[in-house]
Amino acid sequence: MLDHLWNGWRAAYVQRWGETAGDPLPVEGGSIFTRILNAGLSDDEAHIVRRGEECFAILNAYPYASGHMLVLPYREVPNLEDLSTAESGELWSLVTQGVRALKAAYSPQGVNVGINLGPPAGGSISDHLHVHVVPRWVGDGNFMTAVANTRTLPESLVDSAAKLREAWCRL
Repeated sequence: MLDHLWNGWRAAYVQRWGETAGDPLPVEGGSIFTRILNAGLSDDEAHIVRRGEECFAILNAYPYASGHMLVLPYREVPNLEDLSTAESGELWSLVTQGVRALKAAYSPQGVNVGINLGPPAGGSISDHLHVHVVPRWVGDGNFMTAVANTRTLPESLVDSAAKLREAWCRL
């Protein structure tokens, strides 16, 4: 059985978002998404792939597949019913655009779109509503997930972000 899977590029990313002194993110100030937005980082540094007036799309720091993005409002709200009409409209518009960008960039055989509302539903950051948009392929749930509780990703977040930005601009 495989004991270790080395993804060295992830160490710098994960360490950058920790809550230690000197970190680019404020320790306090809301959800991780709010802290990223308030950190003064460029969209490239934060892996934000698209911005709207009310909402934005960012890569998932712990993706299920390369290109896994999250679409969410700038305003920190936990529930769909808490969204304003403008936020709701733009959220679903960006989700639809995100699906198109994923299809253009990755040619997946399918796409998962989903929301986990509240901790019991699996929402790990349940105080800031976010929609998962994940490209999928037949057989992409490989043996590593089943036997080693590990996912393998063939592409860095920097490369995924660049690919999605380019595809989004072509739409």
